[in-house]
This record gives sequence, C-alpha cells and structure tokens, in this order.
Amino acid sequence: MRFRDDRALRPNGWRRVVAIMVGMAALLAGVALSFASSAFEPVDPLTVIDDDFARHRDPALWTGLSVSRVMFSEGATTWRLWRIANVSRPDGPLWVVTHDNENATFSAALDAVRSWGGVAMVVDTGPVDGSYRARFNRDTTGSPPIDPNRNFRDSLPLYASHVLADLGPRPRLIVALHTNAPGFDAALAGCAKATGGGSGEISIRLCNARFQPSPSLSRRWPFDDDDNLALIPYLPDAGGQSAWCGDRLVKADFNVVFERVVKSDGSLSNYAAQHGLRYINFETRDLGSSPAGIAAAKARLVHMIDAMMERCGDVPEVDLRRLASR
Repeated sequence: MRFRDDRALRPNGWRRVVAIMVGMAALLAGVALSFASSAFEPVDPLTVIDDDFARHRDPALWTGLSVSRVMFSEGATTWRLWRIANVSRPDGPLWVVTHDNENATFSAALDAVRSWGGVAMVVDTGPVDGSYRARFNRDTTGSPPIDPNRNFRDSLPLYASHVLADLGPRPRLIVALHTNAPGFDAALAGCAKATGGGSGEISIRLCNARFQPSPSLSRRWPFDDDDNLALIPYLPDAGGQSAWCGDRLVKADFNVVFERVVKSDGSLSNYAAQHGLRYINFETRDLGSSPAGIAAAKARLVHMIDAMMERCGDVPEVDLRRLASR
C-alpha cells in the first residue's frame, strides 16, 4: 500500500502534539458543559416509539443494557441522541451511529455493544426512519436541515462533546457504522484505473488525494462487494502508516480505505484524526429497510466488527481470542 508522501508538508512534531492536546482540552471542557446543558432521561427500549426500537422488541436483546435519551440545544438547533450502555462491560468501544436512515447500523451497534461492551451513541432525527429524509436533523431554525456527520466542528463544541461524552480519560476506540449507496461518481476518482458508476461517495475502487484504497485480494465475503470496507483516517504529517489498525486489517485481507485528512469536512473521521483519537468506520451497502435487507447489511457490519476486535481490540475484561457470547 503506497501513501502520498507528505514529508515536505510536515511541521515540527511538537506542533502536532500541542494541537492535539489543545483540541482534547477543548473537547473535555465541552463534556463538562454538556452535562450542565442537556436533558438525560432513562427510557424503556420495549415501549419507546421509534422505528429502530420497534424492530428490536425482544427483551433478551436488552438484558444488561441501560438506555437513555439525551436532548440538548446548540444555537438554533435541538439534538436528540439515544445512549445505550453495557452495564456489565462498560469499558468497550464507543459505537457511533450518526445517520438515522441507515437502519442496519442501529442493529449492528446493538449487537456490538452487547458483544464487546462499551457505549453506543445514536443520533435520533425522529420516530420514522424509512426514508432519506431521516438522514438529516430538521429541528433547526433559520438554516437548512443538518447532516449529523458534518457537524463535528470545534466551533460547535456541544454537539461533539455530547456524542463523545463517554470517551473517558483514556479515550476509547471510536467505531462508526454506516451504510452507503452503491458505487461512486467517476468524477470523484483521481486514478486512471478507477471505474465509477453509481451514486455513492465511498468505494474500495475510489482513489484520489483524499482516499487511498487497499482492496482485498481474495474478495471473500463480505469483501466481495466494493462498498464493504473499513475506513481509517490519518493526518498528512503523521503519514498513512500511522493509521490505527490499518496494517493488521490489510494483512487480514480487508477492504481498507485510508483517508488523508487535510481540512475537516465536519465528519467524525476528520474530527477524530485532528484530535488524536483512535477511530475506524465500517461501511456496507445499504440494502433497504425490509427485515431481510437490514439483516443482510447487519451481518456484513458485524463480521467486520468482530474481525477487527479480534485483531485490534484492547477492551479490558473481554477475551479477544473468541467472540463474546451473544
């Protein structure tokens, strides 16, 4: 895997360290503010009116988990989050779902927090999530609907500090989950071998100055689909080899996309890279909101999660030599 050579752009190492420390200090200050400015309400997952929860009414799925609703306002925008915590295994990753219309991601996050512990934070844009409309937060005044995964900015500290409130003093691994539209626009590609076609924005076949792909050689399931991949960000001055867990996943024959972060687009991947946080995003093709479509997309996400945790997980009190019982 070759990465763009950014040595000529590298500042002194201490500048990067100072920038990360300043960013973390701002994030921690935001966390303190978040608890003072938010409404935090325990909820019953078996009765809450929301499509995601309605698809998961089996009481056994919620054993050992606590569920809360978090609501806060920042400027003219009101945000609502679901917080799902594993009470018996609190020290696992921070699982993040930012798009309410990507329904397989909620199901996969629930599976992951049960299996590997930690906390899942899920952005809620409303009780009905069967259309693309549910992707955006429309509870805002004087501005267009907001993409929750373009809102991670230092200028909006309350949003990031609420979503990341459970990072902890030794920041947890952040695992983001997404589904995507098939293929990609060929105009986005910067390499001659890339052949586009489709409406998506990410694929293992897409390569340019921002995205550097390392495709699976065997193309075994779930990597038989070009839209199934792990995305790991890195900063230019650190180099692509610094991407967390990247080398191990390449050796495991994953589809891996390395994202070179120069200027933030407001995504969580960019925010994590610029704040020195361990982060990985798993993407799979969106197969719709039918039970069969959600189950198929979830299976691909869960496979990637489990394989990554076996190789790169460092969760206390979890035996990473075998999958935790479900």
